[in-house]
Amino acid sequence: MPELPEVETMARTLRVALTGRTVARVVVLWPRTIDRPDAMRFQAQLLGARFISVGRRGKFLVMGLATGQALLVHLRMSGRFDLRLNHELPADEAHTRVSIELDEGSILDFVDPRKFGRFYLVEDAGSVLHGLGIEPLSPDFTQDWLVDHVASRRGEIKRLLLDQCFIAGLGNIYASESLWLARIHPARAAGSLSAIECQRLRDSIIEVLQLAIDHGGTSLADRQYVYPNGGLGEHQEYLSVYDRSGDACPRCGYALDRIVQGQRSTYYCPVCQPHHVPEAAI
Repeated sequence: MPELPEVETMARTLRVALTGRTVARVVVLWPRTIDRPDAMRFQAQLLGARFISVGRRGKFLVMGLATGQALLVHLRMSGRFDLRLNHELPADEAHTRVSIELDEGSILDFVDPRKFGRFYLVEDAGSVLHGLGIEPLSPDFTQDWLVDHVASRRGEIKRLLLDQCFIAGLGNIYASESLWLARIHPARAAGSLSAIECQRLRDSIIEVLQLAIDHGGTSLADRQYVYPNGGLGEHQEYLSVYDRSGDACPRCGYALDRIVQGQRSTYYCPVCQPHHVPEAAI
């Protein structure tokens, strides 16, 4: 599933392509892609609307319209956008769920092989986004905030980081990378983290996410994440631990390991990320 850096990269790409453009035609090919309103009203309300902004909240794309409405998109497992000219054939017609034709002649296709992606055309974006947690790249994400919000948590820190109601946008790749950088075992109880460890984790999350954004996100071998213009992210070349079980740890040289947490693979270094609480962290 695309995480914060991939969605941020996509938002920046779409911002250039969509801002100021007006919707000339809307075709919904898989009605269940539209969460709200129903597919017929979605087409009617979006037709003629002009895009005035494109941003991101957590893993949601948030597109502001001149009508006062907001178009939100969650890519889920396999969703992506393809941008093409109207005389070009769709890149993946079999899996195209929604097509939006713009006034200057380009077409934005939403391609989603697994059909989990969802569109929301709403008057208030908060009606969809209200349950999301803190943005990790916002000024509010501080050491004090993290200390306060992990203090009473007994669950594993890795699983807590994946909770979108806790921190919005983090996923499996960047949670593993951040914990490795912070030298924290992914199965540690969240409440066992010291203030020093919270500071390291907060700094590591920001560093990992920003670096991934700088590299255009991570495109794994399945190529499920690509830019609307067909390009690929480059951050897969810079991952330290994710999907590298058995490889040498970039920091200490010991073999990286893999465990399963909540039906998801977690990659870590048994030496750099000890399961016990280090004395230096007490």
